Amino acid sequence: MPNRVSIKAPVASVVVQVLVKVGDSVSRGAVVALVESMKVQTQIKAPMAGQVKQLYVSEGQTLQKDDAVMDVLPLDDSGIDKAAEAEADTPETLNPALQDYYARVTQTLDTGRESDVAKRHKRGFRTARENLADLADPETFVEYGQMAVAAQRGRRDYEDLKTRTAADGVITGTASINSKQFPGKTSRTALVINDYSVLAGTQGYFHHHKIDRMLEVAKEQQLPVIMYTEGGGGRPGDTDVQTQIGGLHLMTWVAWSELSGQVPRIAVANGYNFAGNAALFGGADITIATKESWIGMAGPAMIEGGGLGSFAATDIGPIDVQSSNGVVDIVADDEAHATALAKKVLGYFQGPIDTWHCSEQAQLRTLLPEDRRFTYDVRNIITSLADKLSFTELRRDYGAAIITGFIRIEGKPFGVICNDCKVLGGAIDTVAAEKAGEFMTLCSDFGIPLLSLCDTPGFMVGPDSEKEGAARRMGSMFTAGAKMRVPIVTIFLRKAYGLGAMAMAGGSFAKSIYSAAWPTGEFGAMGLEGAVRLGFKKELEAAATDEERDALFEELLAAMYERGKATEAAAFLEIDGVIDPADTRRMVVNAIA
Repeated sequence: MPNRVSIKAPVASVVVQVLVKVGDSVSRGAVVALVESMKVQTQIKAPMAGQVKQLYVSEGQTLQKDDAVMDVLPLDDSGIDKAAEAEADTPETLNPALQDYYARVTQTLDTGRESDVAKRHKRGFRTARENLADLADPETFVEYGQMAVAAQRGRRDYEDLKTRTAADGVITGTASINSKQFPGKTSRTALVINDYSVLAGTQGYFHHHKIDRMLEVAKEQQLPVIMYTEGGGGRPGDTDVQTQIGGLHLMTWVAWSELSGQVPRIAVANGYNFAGNAALFGGADITIATKESWIGMAGPAMIEGGGLGSFAATDIGPIDVQSSNGVVDIVADDEAHATALAKKVLGYFQGPIDTWHCSEQAQLRTLLPEDRRFTYDVRNIITSLADKLSFTELRRDYGAAIITGFIRIEGKPFGVICNDCKVLGGAIDTVAAEKAGEFMTLCSDFGIPLLSLCDTPGFMVGPDSEKEGAARRMGSMFTAGAKMRVPIVTIFLRKAYGLGAMAMAGGSFAKSIYSAAWPTGEFGAMGLEGAVRLGFKKELEAAATDEERDALFEELLAAMYERGKATEAAAFLEIDGVIDPADTRRMVVNAIA
């Protein structure tokens, strides 16, 4: 038989109530007595299931700490009151404060807002908390400001506000993301998820306070931020606020912008993103939007109010417009896809991974056409060179002459810029130059080394290019390259001519920590054809016939090509070497090791 267990007084106190008598059976955790000390009452609970064998106290008795209250004889499993134990864990047995707490929490969750959830699902969209559950690793979310409601107590019933304006339309907190790959603080992320089911996701008084608080936390703890921006902009209906006129002293956009270059900021758009919500989206480092997104610096009411016409919400900033003009970096199929992309992109900033696979590298030898005049799909080179499934392209439909994106090589994250010879023959126009310069700065800010794959005849020239401000806008690539604080590795696939090739290498071939060419590389101060026509103009004009002129041109072109071959550029030390394409991965990793 087991020995009796003595239950003792936890503090010096007075017995208020004895809730059991000798012979009673008690479950583990059952309250057996109530004592009071310093006007505070304390419950004494049974530490195990058992039977009361002896009582030492009565109501009104004074106790000292560790005085015996009663003896309990423990029961084996057969004697435990399972029903009583189960009852002890049910909400009905919680104290009133805890019951009120759980009821209040339910009002902020999808389970307490069934009609609003149904509206979201009817549109084919997810709720804010469904996005949160998909984004954050399980059991890691710490929520800030969950109990907030809209500042409208003076015009609406408070009970109604608790559910219809839950969390004042924005979920904020911190969570771990990708923690299986990046354990510890590396995975910790600040989250801001606007909730369109609350007042169309509009930005109210407490809504702004919550975002500002989370951005402050992100700054203090140096946490990346993922923000879902769906919402209709400012909210005029917060009538409780009597201390502001236009609210133009708010710090939300300052706080968001101050994080630029400090922590990665990823924004996800779905549905309508207007006014202030659009400004937050556009201010992020990486922007992801679903195909069902509309993004505009003003919604229909503001546009019409400004006398600019009447438009449907779906007329304003649809995805085809915002992807072609560079506002959106990545187009996602839906919210689930967008969430997966946000986690993948965040991973590049979180660091290297241990597990990776790559294609057979010998195939790189066959991906360039033998005829130097033919185009090819350079994305095949990127995906063959990178770890499998690691390439994420940014702004595919904008500035398409240069491809920008992230890859991994042996698990290590890299930024990649690459000329696309299928667009303008690989020539760099003003838009592509600015796009590349911005991406180079992003990589530099967050310590991601850059791989440049060069095949360009140079910058796009001509009157139309100058109308676009070529001299200033193309110069942005040189500025970005000069300021880069991370290694640049430049691989010349084929053409490397003039200022454009220099810009692809960070402003100079010597800026790269390592510059090498495939055997197909060709170099010169300008494109070969133009160099022949300019440098040998008199000789070509002196030819007696068109046939002689064409033959002389081809002869001079061939000679210039021989002088500009990759092996000759390496012999003159203008590049660091010539490599077998199959060795590219190894050389890139070793160069930055």
